[in-house]
Amino acid sequence: MAEIKYEIVEKIAVLSERGDWTKELNKVSWNLRAAKYDIRDWNHEEGKVGKGTTLSDEEAKTLKEALDKIF
Repeated sequence: MAEIKYEIVEKIAVLSERGDWTKELNKVSWNLRAAKYDIRDWNHEEGKVGKGTTLSDEEAKTLKEALDKIF
């Protein structure tokens, strides 16, 4: 299995905390590609990354608009 490389380009927000794990919204570059908005679980102390999702700028904008309608 190929090694997955990532770089957190911008830390935006910690959405929740559970023990050593945090759910975060960040801008992340995966495998040297352009950074995207990223929502996922992180355990920075152990260097572990949980499952999550990435959003393009347009997808993040659409999500914001949808959340604005709810809240």
